[in-house]
Amino acid sequence: ETLIRALEQLYALGALNDRGELTKLGRKMAEFPVDPMMSKAVIMSEKHKCSVEVLTIASMLSVGSSIFYRPKDRAVHADNAKMNFARGGGGDHIALLRCYNEWVETNYSTQWCYENYVQVRSLNKARDIREQLEGLCERVEVEMISGEQETDAMCKAMAAGFFYHTAKLAQSGEYRTVKHAHTVYIHPSSCMSRDEDMPPWLLYHELAFTSKEYMRQVCPIKPEWLVEIAPHYYESKELEDSRMKKMPNQRGKGLVAGV
Repeated sequence: ETLIRALEQLYALGALNDRGELTKLGRKMAEFPVDPMMSKAVIMSEKHKCSVEVLTIASMLSVGSSIFYRPKDRAVHADNAKMNFARGGGGDHIALLRCYNEWVETNYSTQWCYENYVQVRSLNKARDIREQLEGLCERVEVEMISGEQETDAMCKAMAAGFFYHTAKLAQSGEYRTVKHAHTVYIHPSSCMSRDEDMPPWLLYHELAFTSKEYMRQVCPIKPEWLVEIAPHYYESKELEDSRMKKMPNQRGKGLVAGV
């Protein structure tokens, strides 16, 4: 069953054809030592003219959840430092990009990492991964193009690979995965976990199972992107129906009402 699911995913990503053979895109994806969804996002970032940025995001996500640290006696300072990277929107993916870019601007300063509660070892690892991925992009002829401030383009490029990992806001005020309607929650470590204006649609990097099913590393997306990116996986009708429904009140208000 797991194998069938994996083959279905590769087919949906365009890596396999109807006969189960590798496509031209699939051969490119196979060059990257990362998850197929991530390799698809990296390859498609050229089309969205933001390959420089998506490469950085992919590298930071590959390091895992060890980028930021939060000492108990400096928790407020650490939280503020992390939220500074989130200013300007784009969710966790773009916050990770800003963090890496600011570190590069300081000429990879260790002192800057201490001041911003960032693990220097994790950033150095991300830098190594990024160099490797850039070399592989050159090998499969993915051109390095900078999207600069085009956060929508970057989120759209990530959605090109991670369209499986989407959730929408239900009328109950909780998120549900789009295809299977599982209730999921934004992870408390996310820079979007405190937002009062909850985005109607989210893309998540992965799910973490603890007391609840949490979405790690999330960014806001638009439902029309999904029809454009994966028309074979999403029907416009199921996305339009959800947009017609009245959205729930902001979470902040809901929590106050429940007190």
